[in-house]
Amino acid sequence: MTPLARLLAKRIRETGPITVADYMAECLLHPVHGYYTTREPFGTQGDFTTAPEISQMFGELLGLALAQAWLDQGQPAPFTLAELGPGRGTLMADAMRATRAVPGFHAAARIVLVEASPRLRAIQARTLAPHVPRWLDRVEDLPDQPTFLIANEFLDALPIRQFLLSPEGWRERLVGLQDEALAFGLSAPLPQVPDTPAFRTATPGDLVEHSAAAQSAVVAALRPILRHGGLALFIDYGGWRSRGDTLQALRAHAFDPPLAHPGEADLTAHVDFEPLAALAPAHAYATQGQVLLRLGIELRADRLARGLTGAALENHRAALARLTDPAEMGSLFKMLVLTRAGAPLPPGFA
Repeated sequence: MTPLARLLAKRIRETGPITVADYMAECLLHPVHGYYTTREPFGTQGDFTTAPEISQMFGELLGLALAQAWLDQGQPAPFTLAELGPGRGTLMADAMRATRAVPGFHAAARIVLVEASPRLRAIQARTLAPHVPRWLDRVEDLPDQPTFLIANEFLDALPIRQFLLSPEGWRERLVGLQDEALAFGLSAPLPQVPDTPAFRTATPGDLVEHSAAAQSAVVAALRPILRHGGLALFIDYGGWRSRGDTLQALRAHAFDPPLAHPGEADLTAHVDFEPLAALAPAHAYATQGQVLLRLGIELRADRLARGLTGAALENHRAALARLTDPAEMGSLFKMLVLTRAGAPLPPGFA
């Protein structure tokens, strides 16, 4: 049993079962034993690899798409160029390198990173030098000005609650104890549940997940955009009106039972994009593969392949396939753009 598992078991014995959302929050963010508090999760030495770490093409193309959206919206200056959960800063660094020739873009951009971890902030500062970002702890603190925002694999790590439609009505899935080990169970029937399309259209036996934290983050991200212009681009694995148990743990690049190693494995859940899209006056939704192909990733890949041979060329080709192939990240990952009514959509979505 991990140190955090012992603390959670003590809490459950004293106060009763906890929600899946509480369990996720403790596992990821506990000040002493939380996953993001205690380790470097990204890359080959961590537990998972994100798209920006797979290939520079990801950040380059999305950076250029944001720059074109900025041009199409009248080149507001100054503006916030924001990233939520920027990891090691790789995506933003690639975006800034790709957009250095866009007239006026860098001069007008004020880079803002929403990142609470001091350890990751230090890594981001090194990655983004000589740029000097501004760091924020919360999405709610974004500056009140035009904002072009990107968030890759940010929403999936926000806590979710899970609800099962039983013959007696909706019950919440909880984390309790069985033979002194952490185990899932169900609450008594509930008087009400969240009002989203997934709940309204559920049938008996369906399990529906809900993330109030994701909705709050999107509302906060949209606040300056709806007032002053810009857009928000969210990239994550998930679906439209998703159902079923998608809670998963990753440990050393392999799936792990979600209750097995609290604090020592990354916990995520698939994003339900439908209720998030409803928070904005206008949206566009597509798979990651569709958007990257429309943005010309194959042409960029051909150019980068010049001069590569042997293992380097094979790794480059494998990276392209991993980002775009429907059997890999191409279909599992979705992209959702949120913006004001009447605003032009960025390239890849129009």
